Amino acid sequence: MSDQNFVTLSVADGTEMRAYTAFPAATGPVPGIILLQEAFGVNHHIRSVADRLAAAGYAVIAPELFHRTAAPGLEIAYSDFGTVAAPHYSAINNEDLTSDLQASYDWLKSQALVKADKIGSIGFCLGGRVSFLANAVLPLAAGVSYYGGGTHTIKDRARDLHATHLFFWGGLDAHISKAHIAEVTEALDAASKPYINTVISYADHGFNCDERPSYHPEAAAEAWGLTLAFFKEKLGA
Repeated sequence: MSDQNFVTLSVADGTEMRAYTAFPAATGPVPGIILLQEAFGVNHHIRSVADRLAAAGYAVIAPELFHRTAAPGLEIAYSDFGTVAAPHYSAINNEDLTSDLQASYDWLKSQALVKADKIGSIGFCLGGRVSFLANAVLPLAAGVSYYGGGTHTIKDRARDLHATHLFFWGGLDAHISKAHIAEVTEALDAASKPYINTVISYADHGFNCDERPSYHPEAAAEAWGLTLAFFKEKLGA
């Protein structure tokens, strides 16, 4: 990892936000993706996801969503949610996140390599909820959420979605109830918005992350394969 992989963005509220970026080897126009962190920062796992997406042909930006309450580069151990991550997690709000998403989207659009009409989002855990918000506040071409806890709290934004949204949930996830998942899908149905809802019965919360105890290699591989197929269909690469 090099400092050249990071950019600092000016956000509408006057703050500055650092973000990790990754680019494909392609020289022609490529789609863009906003990658949204877990509650543990833009850590090694999130950066590795960005690199994997870049290898698949996408220009990626992963903004540090805790920039208002943390110094740049914050990375939190997966065992430290309650003691370290929780205060930052509690401090974020949808208005600030919308500003952060807009700054990330504008940066991607400003890149000569990026197709401005082929930008999507993907997020994990906290980022899964923020990816749903991104699809509502930005004119995206695709959205993906992995185990986005709290998405039901912004279900009213379902009516604002711009693009088809792909959801992944773990059937063993004690953090996200079936009732909360149903609230999300029912809101989407009521708004007549297109979505794909995937519950992997044998997976737990965080199943995609190979740095968490709940990592499930098979579930991660299956979800990733569907994610890439979805992005290829909606964004191209």
